[in-house]
Amino acid sequence: MPFAIAKKTDLLRRFTLLLLLCTFSLLVQAQVITSPDKNLTLKFEVGEKGVPTYQLTYKKKPVIKESKLGLELKDAPSMMDGFTVAKTEQAAVNNTWEPVLGEQKTIRNNYNELLVTLTQKAQQDRQIRIRFRLFNDGLGFRYEFPEQKELNYFIIKEENTEFNLTGDHKIFWIPGDYDTNEYAYTTSKISEIPGLIKKATIDVHAQWPIKTLAVQTPSMMKTADGLYINIHEAALINYPAMNLNLDAKNFKMSSHLTPDPMGNKGYMQTDTQTPWRTIVVSDKATDILASKLILNLNEPTKYKDVSWIKPVKYIGVWWEYFVAGKSTWAYGTETNVKLTDDFTKLTPNGRHGANNENVKKHIDFAAANDFDAVLVEGWNIGWEDWFGNWKEEVFDFVTPYPDFNVKELHAYAASKGVKIMMHHETSGSATNYERRLDKAFQFMKDNGYDAVKTGYVGKIIPRGEHHDSQWMVNHYIHVAETAANYKIMVNSHEAVRPTGLNRTYPNWIAQESARGTEFEAMGGLAPEHTTILPFTRLMGGPMDYTPGIFQTDLSYYGTGNQRVNTTLVKQLAYYVTMYSPLQMAADMPENYNRFPDAFQFIKDVAVDWDDTWVQEAEPGDYVTIARKAKGKNEWYVGGITDENARTATIRFDYLPKGKSYVATIYADAADASWNKNPQKYTIRKVLVNAKSVLKQPIAPGGGVAVSIKEGSKQDTKGLKKL
Repeated sequence: MPFAIAKKTDLLRRFTLLLLLCTFSLLVQAQVITSPDKNLTLKFEVGEKGVPTYQLTYKKKPVIKESKLGLELKDAPSMMDGFTVAKTEQAAVNNTWEPVLGEQKTIRNNYNELLVTLTQKAQQDRQIRIRFRLFNDGLGFRYEFPEQKELNYFIIKEENTEFNLTGDHKIFWIPGDYDTNEYAYTTSKISEIPGLIKKATIDVHAQWPIKTLAVQTPSMMKTADGLYINIHEAALINYPAMNLNLDAKNFKMSSHLTPDPMGNKGYMQTDTQTPWRTIVVSDKATDILASKLILNLNEPTKYKDVSWIKPVKYIGVWWEYFVAGKSTWAYGTETNVKLTDDFTKLTPNGRHGANNENVKKHIDFAAANDFDAVLVEGWNIGWEDWFGNWKEEVFDFVTPYPDFNVKELHAYAASKGVKIMMHHETSGSATNYERRLDKAFQFMKDNGYDAVKTGYVGKIIPRGEHHDSQWMVNHYIHVAETAANYKIMVNSHEAVRPTGLNRTYPNWIAQESARGTEFEAMGGLAPEHTTILPFTRLMGGPMDYTPGIFQTDLSYYGTGNQRVNTTLVKQLAYYVTMYSPLQMAADMPENYNRFPDAFQFIKDVAVDWDDTWVQEAEPGDYVTIARKAKGKNEWYVGGITDENARTATIRFDYLPKGKSYVATIYADAADASWNKNPQKYTIRKVLVNAKSVLKQPIAPGGGVAVSIKEGSKQDTKGLKKL
């Protein structure tokens, strides 16, 4: 063989070997897993300059294009690039578990997992792991920081997780904010957000809007080709809450963590991890609402005894504070009060709502209608000048006003088989609350309280912290854990939005953490609001929305023209569509006495469930859900719409076959609407079975509610089949 030819052949062999080595290296760097049903595919790889990326597709449609992963550290080299894959591991899990309280008796936990260990050679082989779990309904992933010589303590400057979207999706959003999620939702294209953000950032007390363009999670989107995408987080523990930076021109989102007063995002010590970043995706809106991905990514509870954690249906001395100033939280007229003052010397304002007579009236009503509890706000000293003053010591959580007799009211409630629900408004002073927490909870146990509604209205103390910062995230969990030591259930308001922690801390029974019913008396809520919340706020856990307002025209009380923007029947439907094991009948007893036949649905409806069927849904338009009551042969259906009238399709195929049941249908009257004739409704009874289908017209801003029960021969006599 001539020398020139031999040399060319050798070079060709070397080039081929180099090509094979490069190809092998790329194969090592790239990893692909699919969901158990094969519809979702995750691709992970370490690209140019050692940057880790991921991609997600659903039924071969791109959901998330190639997106970068990593974190920036303060005063330390970043974890953004320079990585090589040191190790990969895969696993598959398919099991079930039972929540203490929930929408289903049994939840399936089925996923395929990829765990990638990455090494930064230039940083003394510093390691980070990224754990991916791919379910049939979406993806969860998190960063893990193993204990290692090169990484002990570190401060997160920013997490730079990207969500590179495929187009200008329709999005249901509220502005990014460190302190409040009590904004009204805006529906728009992603590209339209820059022009709408100023209008959307309405005045909300203690708000801290993010200066750059950002939206909050859960972020709900719909693509032009019919995919539904929801981005949120799960298991938010010892870490700040995540907002989403937005590049509206290129349709990119990236994580934006809530800072502390120093501007730092998180203080970490290995072995540790971040919360899960979640992407729920489907071509059916009903699948988004049915997803249990976020719950599945949370740890099981470590509580050995959960028998004391019970669902609660309650009323309260509450709504009267909002409508027409009928009564007040405060007892006195003074405006400069300290905890060291003698509160018996306050000048009574004559309108204090939490007085013995009024509370007994509510206890009587609860007992007569089989409610579990009565919430009483404004019972304790400190309400005279609590709002907006950024005071450290506002409440002591144990001293009642002179007209609220703790012992007498406890004995009275106990004699009627009713509990009184405690209220702890902290005014944002978390430091004051933590100092007094054990004493406050012991006071509750000594006086027969087993549930507390906590509130965080106002700017946070420690000053400079935010409602959603790492310090406050840890505070909320500390409250839940401490409450569990006293066998107390917690319902938190103005707290960080939930991330499925009701699985780990099942006594953290519900949260507000969104724009709820109280805003109906403070500017109103759009009729579409509650057709969006199930796709956003409720993705993370149950909401104490406080439904059940029957007197929707608030001019009834003699002042103003404010109204609740729903029909009366839509308020009934909320008890099914707005999931919570803690449900309030939020209106005043006298209004329920005016509509006893409609009130019957609230009395009957369950708050804990064996199973749930999301029958039809479209974010911003409508939701129809059916549920089976826990341990009973009773089913309930709720359907709601936005400002547009529609016809709901209600199926009954979940009923046991071969048997008929009595369905009581609560419906909007033909001429009802949210702004005209909202209190007009019809009630009818029919026989239904598993083959029945109900086509029910719903008024603009209206709803439908159905209770389904077994009936005796007397109950079914004369009833027609649907």
